[in-house]
Amino acid sequence: MLKRKTNFWNALLVCLTMNFSFNAVAEENRDKQTIIESNGFIHSVYFWLENPNSDKDRQVFEKYLTTFIENSQYVKSKFIGTVAPSEREVVDSSYTYALILTFSTKADQDKYQTEPVHLKFVENAQHLWKKVVVYDAFNSL
Repeated sequence: MLKRKTNFWNALLVCLTMNFSFNAVAEENRDKQTIIESNGFIHSVYFWLENPNSDKDRQVFEKYLTTFIENSQYVKSKFIGTVAPSEREVVDSSYTYALILTFSTKADQDKYQTEPVHLKFVENAQHLWKKVVVYDAFNSL
């Protein structure tokens, strides 16, 4: 009987310790996360280049894209990436480039749409892509 009670208390102690450890890790991870404020806006753009295997086209596209993003007065944060190796059924890996931008508000994103550097990017680079898909979302919580 004493052995069962000891095992119970040992198991309980292990569970409590693990729970405390998981909570401490979760809290630490939360502290490192960037939070999009209420009304924050995320603009996700996926590009399919006309010639995705052309190094020249990629270099030109990247130059136009980075020049435009670096000169936007409304972009709050940016991410420019390419397809990640992901072998899951739900992942669409058919695009060439991803552009994820955040804005403080939808109004800032609306201004960005007509911003001269954005319009110049579209004018200069549109011949390089065959398809563009955009997903917009805002924090309404």
